[in-house]
Amino acid sequence: SSHGLRNAGYRAIDSLSLEKGYRHWHGDVRSDDTPHEAGLSFTCNLGKDFLGRDVVAKQKKEGVIKRLACFTIDSHTPLHGQEIIYRNGKVMGYLRRAGYAYYLKKSMGFGYIQSADASPITTDFLSSGSYEIESMGDKFSASLHLRSPFDPKDQRVRGNYS
Repeated sequence: SSHGLRNAGYRAIDSLSLEKGYRHWHGDVRSDDTPHEAGLSFTCNLGKDFLGRDVVAKQKKEGVIKRLACFTIDSHTPLHGQEIIYRNGKVMGYLRRAGYAYYLKKSMGFGYIQSADASPITTDFLSSGSYEIESMGDKFSASLHLRSPFDPKDQRVRGNYS
């Protein structure tokens, strides 16, 4: 093509949205997840009435007992979703969606960290842990990212590529 366009398949959409941190309805967010748990609080206007508003307001005040987090591993081990997430050696959840991040050149995934004792999952709690992802019976050291490591400040979305 004279414009440099190429075919890209559906797996490209999955990979690109995973790398950017855009949520998928069927994978990252389901009907049993709330906006606060999924990192989508910005979508809720508590000044308006909507179905589930009371739950969202309560979670904003009291915190959440599960929270979606982003992980990368340096190994070129394929991740597909459903892999176990360990925090400080204890099972804390599993990856909901995973794949290879071609820009980052790493395997990555999103999964929910869930509190075993119903205490809130805070940013400090997430940041203070040491993580591993178990895939096919092997554990791999994982890095937690509070925001997607690709374009975390959304500069590329705004057209700033430098």
